[in-house]
Amino acid sequence: MTSAQVDTENVPEEGYERGLGSRQVQMIAIGGAIGVGLFMGAGANIAKAGPSIILMYALAGVVIFFIMRALGELLLYRPVSGSFAEYAREFLGPFFGFVTGWTYWLMWVVTGMAELTAAAIYIHFWFPEIPQWVSALVFLVVLFGVNLISVKIFGEVEFWFSMIKVTAIIGMIVIGLGVLTLGFSDAGDTATVSNLWAHDGFFPNGIGSSLMTLQGVMFAYLAVELVGVTAGESENPEKTLPKAINTLPWRIIVFYVGALLVILSVVKWTEFSAGESPFVHAFGKIGIPLAAGIVNFVVLTAALSSCNSGMYSTGRMLRDLASNSEAPQAFGKLNARKTPAVGITVSVALMGIGVVLNYVVPEKAFLYVTSVATAAGIWTWMMILVSHIRYRAAVDAGRLRASSFPAPGGALFSWVALLFLVGVTCMIAYDKDARICLYVAAGWAVALGVGWAVLKRRNPQIAERRDDAEFEKVG
Repeated sequence: MTSAQVDTENVPEEGYERGLGSRQVQMIAIGGAIGVGLFMGAGANIAKAGPSIILMYALAGVVIFFIMRALGELLLYRPVSGSFAEYAREFLGPFFGFVTGWTYWLMWVVTGMAELTAAAIYIHFWFPEIPQWVSALVFLVVLFGVNLISVKIFGEVEFWFSMIKVTAIIGMIVIGLGVLTLGFSDAGDTATVSNLWAHDGFFPNGIGSSLMTLQGVMFAYLAVELVGVTAGESENPEKTLPKAINTLPWRIIVFYVGALLVILSVVKWTEFSAGESPFVHAFGKIGIPLAAGIVNFVVLTAALSSCNSGMYSTGRMLRDLASNSEAPQAFGKLNARKTPAVGITVSVALMGIGVVLNYVVPEKAFLYVTSVATAAGIWTWMMILVSHIRYRAAVDAGRLRASSFPAPGGALFSWVALLFLVGVTCMIAYDKDARICLYVAAGWAVALGVGWAVLKRRNPQIAERRDDAEFEKVG
């Protein structure tokens, strides 16, 4: 075996069923880049930044690619289900593994709340008389059932959710290009590429306002790292994971930059607003029969897809924490279908808080939960980057095997991405509406600090740096 190969024989058996095939992992990776942050959050971002939001999505997309290639190098070094926490644990110490695992779990719990909120809003398009909290509760129960059955069922449901999203966005782009070039539909007379700069310029509210949307833009990319969580249940991670990660640039170009370019050319940016999907609005403007309803169905599946992924991720992350004595041992148990049922159940119960938010503050629910999810996601991405930097240093020093999937630019691009994320965090602190997530983060940090202190007192060995995994070292 060469040093560049994955030492799969020595990767510990996690007990999961390797039931995710190549087509499912590929579509999970594609679907992870298309969620409620694009379909719902883009409306508020367009209202703040105008056409320049396209540049913000492209800039953030470049950074996300750096993060994913760093993660890809780590995954091919050691593909495990609790990847982010495991790498933080190995390269930064047990405390950082503990914090990263629990924070990623929190990210998906609150993301699940955001997706439930968005799904309930989309149901209002057809049934305005149904309260938001009722729709959110129904979706929560149905997806919970899907995740308890088996990973194959989860993978199949996620495959078709993602297929709907991908097909629909490509269809939207084609129709929008038809409106621009052929001039058909109600929007044909006003649709023009000049809409990108004709209404107070490309940066209508200034570059500062555009940059302030980056924290909302980054939320749209949450879940791209989900590929790392599937590593322990992929049939052939050495082949499927690199392929999934390398498709990320064209996904960003087509689904984010391409779709927004077309939409903002067909409809001028001043017509979009927060709380409304720009896709639904654009196709309502075009006037194609049933188009707005079809798009609303697509964005509904996007929200449910992300919530489905959230339930999957939380159960796996809790099991990783339990296996390292950093969570109750009950979370480490698999049911007869080899799914972490206890962890999923507890996570879903907490996602139910989103149902309560939809009952108490339906107009603010989406903003609150997305800001908290963004902060948790940024921490996870930072840990991936720092772990990658430490890993590359260890490889250069000859202490660890080289990965078969090295990141371009090595540690340098990881440093660039890390500085970018620090800048986004500063923007969150400056934004009075998003700042609430930092208060939540401070409370979360205190809770984790207390939890770690209790763990150390009960089990002093837990704080020792792991150094006994022989498969991590160069033979």
